[in-house]
Amino acid sequence: MAANVAPFPKSSLRSAEKVRSLPVRPPAVMPTAAIGPAGTGPDLPPDDPYLQEVKGALADGFGGIILAGPPGTSKTWYAARLAAALTGNDPARVRFLQFHPSYQYDDFVQGWVPEGGHFELANKHLLVMAGLAAKASGQPFILVIDELSRTDPARVFGEALTYIEASKRGQSFSLASGTKAAIPPNLIIIATMNTFDRGVDDVDAAFDRRFAKLEMLPDERILEQFLNEATMELTLRKRVLRFFGWLQRHPNPHCRIGHTYFRQIADETGLKRRWRQQLRFVLKKAFPLSDPGFKSVEDAWEKIFTQDSEREATPEPQPPQ
Repeated sequence: MAANVAPFPKSSLRSAEKVRSLPVRPPAVMPTAAIGPAGTGPDLPPDDPYLQEVKGALADGFGGIILAGPPGTSKTWYAARLAAALTGNDPARVRFLQFHPSYQYDDFVQGWVPEGGHFELANKHLLVMAGLAAKASGQPFILVIDELSRTDPARVFGEALTYIEASKRGQSFSLASGTKAAIPPNLIIIATMNTFDRGVDDVDAAFDRRFAKLEMLPDERILEQFLNEATMELTLRKRVLRFFGWLQRHPNPHCRIGHTYFRQIADETGLKRRWRQQLRFVLKKAFPLSDPGFKSVEDAWEKIFTQDSEREATPEPQPPQ
C-alpha cells in the first residue's frame, strides 16, 4: 500500500534547477550470477549433513535456520548453497542481505521513501519476499540474512517476529503503519551469526526460540582440502594442520579460528604473508590483556617454519594463571 503526503513547500530562495526528486525503490532480487554453480561453486549433494539438518528443522516447524559459529567456518558459503539447494538453483526465489549496526525496521519490513516530491510507504525485503512467496504457494522462497547479530534482530523484525513462527504462518497481522501483512509458510529465513560478536548475547530470547541453530565449527578436514587444492608441500601441510589443531585445543575460545583463514595458501611465503596481513591481528584480539598469551600463539606459529619442528613438540596451550 502507498500513502501520499502533500509535497514539501519549495523555498522561494531556491532556483528550480536546485530542486531534485529522489525516487527510491526497494533493492532488487540478486542477479542470477550471485547464486548457483556459476556464482557460488558446486551444488550440495542431496545427502549433505547440513542440508539434511535444515530440512529436518523445517519439518519440525522452525521459522528459520541460524548457522552459528566462529569466524571463518564457511557460514556464508553454506547459507548460499543451502538456499540454492532448497530452491532448485532458482535465483528469483532467493534474496541476500546483511544486517549492520544501523539497520532498522524500515530497512527490512516497511518504511517511508521519497518519491517525486512526496513520501510513499514501501514494502522492504521481508514483505517483498513474503508477497512473492504468497503468489507461488508450495515453492520455497529464501531470505538469507548475513551477520544476524550485528544489530538487534527483534527490533528489526518488529511485530513480524511473532508471525515467523510456523504455527502463525499465513495469519494476518497489522504493521506499525496499520498495513495488514502475513508471512506465508513457504518463506524460509536462513541467517548466519558469528558467535564471537558481542551482539550475540543480546539476541532476543523470543527471536532465538523461533530459529533452529546449526553449529558451524572449524574443520580440519576442510582445511586439509584447502591446502591440498593449493598444492602445498606435504611436510609444510602437516605443520599447518598441527598448528590449527593446537588452536582448536586452546582454552581461549577466541583462538579457535576457522579453516577459511588458510584458503589459497600454497607455501611458506604465502603463510607468512597471511600472518602479517591478517592472522596476527585476529589472534592478538584474543589476548587484549595478555601479551604472554599471544606470545605463546606466536611461538606455536613460528614452529611451522622450523626445520626441527617435527621432533620438537609444541607445548599444549595452557589456561591463564
